[in-house]
Amino acid sequence: MAAPETHPGLPALSDRSHGWLRYLRRKVATPDDWTRHGRPHPHWDDRSDPPMASWHRFDLVDSSYAVGLMARTTPAWREAYVEILDGLIDRHTAWWSASDWLTQFGHDPDRATYPDAYRLLIPPELFGDYDAPGWTANGVEPWGVELDPIAADGMLFYKGFFLVLLGIRRLVAGDDRWNEPFEMLRDGDQAFTWTHSQIAAHLAAQWQAVPKGCHCENTKIWPF
Repeated sequence: MAAPETHPGLPALSDRSHGWLRYLRRKVATPDDWTRHGRPHPHWDDRSDPPMASWHRFDLVDSSYAVGLMARTTPAWREAYVEILDGLIDRHTAWWSASDWLTQFGHDPDRATYPDAYRLLIPPELFGDYDAPGWTANGVEPWGVELDPIAADGMLFYKGFFLVLLGIRRLVAGDDRWNEPFEMLRDGDQAFTWTHSQIAAHLAAQWQAVPKGCHCENTKIWPF
């Protein structure tokens, strides 16, 4: 991607924003493998803000915010921004974007040894016998194992943040590329077909089914 031109007197990005744009472009253009048998490149963050946000997909979604803001300043650079956003979305459709949902089955076997910092996240009387926020617990009763993170009763934050990423791309690009059917996960039998609009409609239906909120207990919709 050639460096976009700037013109005196017209809106422009700061030097710092130019540096961030180059960095995002380099991350997206660096080949890596987000399939189950591969591994994301180490420059995709899976360490910050445990236990809830220390997953590669948060780097994808969080990176899109800056792209959306920069596109408002220099809309003529749309081609460069869309290239980056498509690279983020393509990775978000692969196995590693939902690796927690696809590996964290049942209750956390380590919850009796959580660090003291987790006490801020867990009711005091339940500490040591309660899953930390961020542990997806796929398969717990009464829901059972659900391999599609979009269709699942749980994993609400996964599809919600993905819709933010898809929405920013739609706003910047002005086209419906991701409203054409695409496959999620693409791991043998684990390949589920969705569109941008279908994901939004499905999540809206989940919320509408529980007027007091999907995150309440004693409802069909499980918190995570």
